[in-house]
Amino acid sequence: MSNRAVLEVIALDAEDAVAAQTGGADRLELVTDMAADGLTPSCATFAQIRAAVDIPLRVMLRSADGFEAGDIELLVARARELRAEGAEEFVLGFLDAEGHPDLVAVERLLAELGGCRWTFHRAIDHATDRDTLRKQLADLPGFDTYLTAGSPKGVDDGIPTLLAEAARKGEPGYEAQILVGGGLRLDHLPELLSAGIDAVHIGGAARPHGWSGPVDAAAVREWRAVLDA
Repeated sequence: MSNRAVLEVIALDAEDAVAAQTGGADRLELVTDMAADGLTPSCATFAQIRAAVDIPLRVMLRSADGFEAGDIELLVARARELRAEGAEEFVLGFLDAEGHPDLVAVERLLAELGGCRWTFHRAIDHATDRDTLRKQLADLPGFDTYLTAGSPKGVDDGIPTLLAEAARKGEPGYEAQILVGGGLRLDHLPELLSAGIDAVHIGGAARPHGWSGPVDAAAVREWRAVLDA
């Protein structure tokens, strides 16, 4: 099995998905409504993307902008529908009003997911205490990845945190893979890869014409080449 770094790309539709896979993406994050920073896509969109590509798909479970859970019963229903459609991997993560992990909401969704693998998204970058959050989430079923920039401001500000957390790999609360995303640029990669970080996440970087345009296979291929160099 390949040990190459994971390249995850945001896909909004089947056209995005095909271009991302063609460019060398290992996995897709499926969302809709990037104006709200990514919400749960429809089952129809998931089915279309699943039919178009054969790489893993992680589906966002999020009903509104921000990091509070909102209508958790609605999210549970969406998760149930997506599971019935064949979704096997997910992205989720909620904070309460004080910036602590909303374990009630997370565990309510996990009960519906039945052990599926999942990513805790950039809510970690807005948490009151990252270390405490990590230790609270560590043993939840299916959990294997943090999507993080290291800072709510993005990777430029978050690199010291990312490097420090990578250095703690394997400690309690630090077993999950670090998937770096949020203002990530190609020039960030050498330092991150040297620190042992082996997964990156891109959205706008895969779209030369912005979010109004599709994923570009050549842009994804450039990231793949740098990761593999």
